[in-house]
Amino acid sequence: MTERKVRVRFAPSPTGALHIGGVRTALYNYLFARQHGGQLVFRIEDTDSNRFVPGAEEYIIESFKWLGIQFDEGVSFGGDKGPYRQSERRDIYKKYVKQLLDGGSAYIAFDTPQELEAKRAEIQNFQYDCHTRQQMRNSLTMSAEEVQALIAEGKQYVVRFKVEPGQEILVNDMIRGEVHVKSDIVDDKVLYKSADELPTYHLANIVDDHLMEISHVIRGEEWLPSAPLHVMLYRAFGWEDTMPRFAHLPLLLKPDGKGKLSKRDGDRLGFPVFPLEWHDPKTGEVSSGYRESGYFPEAVINFLALLGWNPGTEQEMFTLDELVKLFDITKCSKAGARFAYEKGIWFNHEYILKKSNEEIASLFEPICREHGVSDSSERILQVVTMMKDRVSFVKELWPLCSFFFEAPTAYDEKTAKKRWKADSVQQLTELIDVLEGIDDFSLENQEKIVHEWIEQKEYKLGNIMNAWRLTLVGEGKGPGMFDISAFLGKEETIARMKKAIEVLG
Repeated sequence: MTERKVRVRFAPSPTGALHIGGVRTALYNYLFARQHGGQLVFRIEDTDSNRFVPGAEEYIIESFKWLGIQFDEGVSFGGDKGPYRQSERRDIYKKYVKQLLDGGSAYIAFDTPQELEAKRAEIQNFQYDCHTRQQMRNSLTMSAEEVQALIAEGKQYVVRFKVEPGQEILVNDMIRGEVHVKSDIVDDKVLYKSADELPTYHLANIVDDHLMEISHVIRGEEWLPSAPLHVMLYRAFGWEDTMPRFAHLPLLLKPDGKGKLSKRDGDRLGFPVFPLEWHDPKTGEVSSGYRESGYFPEAVINFLALLGWNPGTEQEMFTLDELVKLFDITKCSKAGARFAYEKGIWFNHEYILKKSNEEIASLFEPICREHGVSDSSERILQVVTMMKDRVSFVKELWPLCSFFFEAPTAYDEKTAKKRWKADSVQQLTELIDVLEGIDDFSLENQEKIVHEWIEQKEYKLGNIMNAWRLTLVGEGKGPGMFDISAFLGKEETIARMKKAIEVLG
């Protein structure tokens, strides 16, 4: 048998913002497709019309554009196996529903929600299956005439898959190995609802994967319980030869405690769980996003790639191309991956260091302009060169670096108490005289002259430098003192020193 071309898909439902776990699933599909010279299909699974949220589909597409995950075909990308939006494929699904009914692999059920609820109250752990379906109102317990009469009356019904008992279902999973399931524990899942003339996830998923020639289904662990049903559906359609290989990815777990990662964890601990900021059209609630929080897309990709998989080496920093070469789906962990969000911050810091000073300066400049800074782009670049290694996000540069552009209007009380000595006024007044006498105010020349003066006067270097820093910065932070004074220039340096002496006394 010839080797099938690798075709994978990412198929989100437009029910809200894209969870970061979904991003990781899409990323792993992308890496797998690229590694095997295959294709990645983008499909929208919108058969549950009650949960549809306006704007969600556009949000998902924008998220992947920002992240740099490129699809080959699908919704908004084109392709010859569409439509790629399930709500536009109603007529296609009806044909396959009829095929299952005609072949005896499915049946029509008329049970109302109230009747199902009554049965749940009557039978503990009730499920609609081979043991209970004979007690229910369906085409297995009613005559064909009764069934047709009810349909003609317009009674709502569902089509259920008829699971045959006594079978062993084998799911061959690329991550978990062989998973054996007895068919007796699988319930007769609903495949189609007459109310909206749409299939459920289970049927639509199988039909689409088959018609779109999907070779591998890489999805979250939460779908593992449905895998046996999907295997049975492939059999019922006679599609065993084209059944995709499955890979069920480990869950993303809370950073602390037990259970899977949720939006509440992000709200509680202060990190995003969505790629972009999400404005919920129903509640008006705004949820933070990685993009708006200042993360680089490369950092998010790098962070997510290593949640549930690693290359078996000490290397942590990877480009997308490097990930494509190294990724091995069979090496994914079976156990859940704890969402250590602090590691995501670490990655962002590493990418700041990795990027050129010019690129970081171009991102910092608009922030400076918002704060009324009129200094040239060259001077902003100078500041970034001195300070970028101290931050994890570009937005953190302003509170750290504002003193380069704005003279302090107040002096940190704690620092002043510790660093402003009884003789600071006298020593700094002398230092002003020294600085005024320097014509070449370069860092190197200042440093040489000031150090000679301190040695000659037998002053303590730390006392002078700490007090001087307080006058120029307003607190005890910043790079080397001569870096600061050389940047500010003679006039601004002396003006700040005089102002501080006047205020601190």
